[in-house]
Amino acid sequence: MAAERAYLDYNASAPLLDKAKAAMLAVLESPGNASSVHGEGRAKRAVIDRARNHVAQLCNASPDNVVFTSGATEAASTLLTPEYRMGRGSLVIGHLYVLASDHPCLLGGGHFAADQITQLPVDVDGLINVEALKTELGRRSKDDGQAIVACHFANNESGVIQPVADISAVVKDAGGLLVVDAVQAAGRLEIDIEALGADFLILSSHKIGGPQGAGAIVSATDLLMPAPLVTGGGQEKGHRAGTENVAAIAGFGEAAVIAGERLGGIEAVRNLRDRFEAALRAHIADVIIVADEAPRLANTSLFIIPGLKTETAQIAFDLAGIALSAGSACSSGKVGDSHVLAAMGLGSHGSALRLSIGAETGEKELVMFQKAVQGIAERRAEKGKAA
Repeated sequence: MAAERAYLDYNASAPLLDKAKAAMLAVLESPGNASSVHGEGRAKRAVIDRARNHVAQLCNASPDNVVFTSGATEAASTLLTPEYRMGRGSLVIGHLYVLASDHPCLLGGGHFAADQITQLPVDVDGLINVEALKTELGRRSKDDGQAIVACHFANNESGVIQPVADISAVVKDAGGLLVVDAVQAAGRLEIDIEALGADFLILSSHKIGGPQGAGAIVSATDLLMPAPLVTGGGQEKGHRAGTENVAAIAGFGEAAVIAGERLGGIEAVRNLRDRFEAALRAHIADVIIVADEAPRLANTSLFIIPGLKTETAQIAFDLAGIALSAGSACSSGKVGDSHVLAAMGLGSHGSALRLSIGAETGEKELVMFQKAVQGIAERRAEKGKAA
């Protein structure tokens, strides 16, 4: 394996930012429980409040409407439930709609029974058909309770961006709720919970350079909330019990600040991503860049090298010092067909490789990638001649 490494797997987990690390260390070096009333406890509470403000600012939300969790999966599991409260009354949720290309934490359906879940198709570009969604929701009887539509803002594998505001208009017209997985969008797209029309957003700390083990539910209002997944003490206003992971939350908050600041440099990231794709096309003429004509995240490229097994290609890149992934990080240990590609009608190609970059990515990584691609192309050509 190459001694020098190029990390091109930001969508799996972005490198920990120095400011996030410093904030975490400051918390770890001092005692105190955020629920205690003494000075040390109040200091920890102040750290959480600061982080809550920063996360809220990233989404143009109220700090009062941010609930910290252990990550995006817990946030999704909390939100995908038939049990909601509106003020002091209960709300009947009868059905869940998810996209066939959604992250597994949404596709799993949370606490809904299998017959209460409908997977909505996407087209070859990975985009939802908004009119089809309108038709689907229009078939529902109001006697069956409200519906929840859960979808990603940006796909974790392909980077394809969904028209969330259009989806919201349809969902609201049908009297439903909208849960938006904004994990990959954070720091790469402007996120405004009001403009998007989302009832809830899901965020993850380590996708934006914060630590692993922290996430958040951001709601449009504190009047409507799901039943808590974790019960016990009164932390997070009773929405998520358990002593807060203050160090991780502190790092999350600092990462949220930087994520907002870095939006101004997103075009530079896009230009660099395009150069990575140009390198692929230059050496592998038949490479397929998935959804390259669709709206995509500036940092993400999902590509297929026809005739080459994904596992073989991934190992080749790794040996050349390139860290990239085959689809979702949660399933990268078992390289296989991508459900995202299958949903897009590209399942016959098997899996694909995803490269995802960030503000720290530069010329060194690009040069290493170019050399790795050239090596793969040469071996592929030799194999073709031998056949």
